[in-house]
Amino acid sequence: MSPEVEGRIGPNAVTRVAEALDALCGPPATDAVFGAAGLLRYRQAPPSTMVDEAVVTALHAALRTTLVPEDAAAVARRAGALTGDYLLANRIPAPVRALLRILPAPWAAWLLVRAMASHAWTFAGSGTFGAVALSGRTGPAVVSPRHDGPGRPRLQLVVGSCPLCRGSSAPAPICDYYASTFERLFAALVSSAARVHETTCQATGASACRFEVRW
Repeated sequence: MSPEVEGRIGPNAVTRVAEALDALCGPPATDAVFGAAGLLRYRQAPPSTMVDEAVVTALHAALRTTLVPEDAAAVARRAGALTGDYLLANRIPAPVRALLRILPAPWAAWLLVRAMASHAWTFAGSGTFGAVALSGRTGPAVVSPRHDGPGRPRLQLVVGSCPLCRGSSAPAPICDYYASTFERLFAALVSSAARVHETTCQATGASACRFEVRW
């Protein structure tokens, strides 16, 4: 983690939520969510630089308390997909994208996870990020080869002290924004069949938020 920006997160966690809310629920709902989070200032002047992670925590909590659960999840997933699209277009160089797409899936996944880990401070803030191969070993060879059958578990991505659900309680996992962002990246760069599902969440009492990657 970069010590200069500890506890700060990229603006996509705010701006893409606004974009998704406007598209799925309409501007009045967007104003209501941002108002509940005490962030109406960002409706007039969206952030273009990193924001305090408390802003992200407040916004995503307000999203879940202002909207019904189904709508909140849909908005979070749309925002995550939009964030993934932004990262693909603006933060991952075209030659790197091309290389990952032609590599065997195990190697592409390994390289993508390494890149995510080195930039985790931009999306996890003061939280932590790691990956566990579901075979229990480390390195590119632990991710099963690409295959044509139904997807099966390959990796587990782990976010500790997750800023999205920090201080929240829920009966089921609620970090749809991360799940959707991760899914967009893996589907674009590793396997078009990639799917990401949050299996444990700190909001339900788990020690960390864990995301299963399948393809």
